[in-house]
Amino acid sequence: MTAELIVDARNATGESPVWNAAEQALYWADIPAARLHRWSAADGQTRSWQADEMLACIAMHPAGGWLAGMQSGIFHLRPQDDGSVQAERLAEVEHARAEMRFNDGRCDRQGRFWAGTMLLDMAQGARVGALYRYDGQLQQVLDDFIVPNGLAFSPDGRLMYLSDSHPSVQSVWAFDYDIDSGTPHNRRLFIDMKQHPGRPDGAAMDVDGCYWICGNDEGLVHRFTPEGRLDRSLTVPVKKPAMCAFGGANLDTLFVTSIRPGGDLSDQPLAGGVFALQAGVRGIEEPAFQP
Repeated sequence: MTAELIVDARNATGESPVWNAAEQALYWADIPAARLHRWSAADGQTRSWQADEMLACIAMHPAGGWLAGMQSGIFHLRPQDDGSVQAERLAEVEHARAEMRFNDGRCDRQGRFWAGTMLLDMAQGARVGALYRYDGQLQQVLDDFIVPNGLAFSPDGRLMYLSDSHPSVQSVWAFDYDIDSGTPHNRRLFIDMKQHPGRPDGAAMDVDGCYWICGNDEGLVHRFTPEGRLDRSLTVPVKKPAMCAFGGANLDTLFVTSIRPGGDLSDQPLAGGVFALQAGVRGIEEPAFQP
């Protein structure tokens, strides 16, 4: 299961990979660069679009383009031919403090958009992050997070998973999820990632209901069973894999974005790249936003 470099993207923080089945293309964001990227499976070509503020997480929009969690709120993004992005702000977020942004996010199986917020300076360890639901209205649902991450929904949509990737927390929780109201409840510890290599970062779900999560700092992507048992770990040739997503013609390729930190990168020259692995299992197509 050797990781193949598909784009030497050199992203500062490559995040939110989403497979667009209609285009047979992978989209993702580079958060601090405020850029949206696209890689075509047919010809291996990439395109990029520049947004006006930090771009953290995306989901397909039924009217075309992308729903996105950015720095100041939820936006509808329409990539333009000239490499710019037409951005319509749909909801403004009232952050707990200045210098915050959205982070990890995706849609539930019913098409509601979920995204978490965090302080830009993660090192402060401030519990000012929150988890929001957007279904035409933006509502804070959970709070008291440092770096909410690893959001995922089970195949039937009745379980929600969420992590906090800060070094002091490193936990993944499971929630029962009311698919009618879009409400998580009965929170319990699913994985104590301090017992496994790597901090919990972005996640994906496969058809067996297993939870795949990037082990940041350790160059790993872990697969956990619905019971929370570590099933397998795949390696990528960088220290900081950020988020994974299933794609490809059969949804059996696991794409992994990564982070390119500052400093000496002689031991990980491909940091910030996008990788593809054959995971040995199929994933689930990401739901589009349903307003």
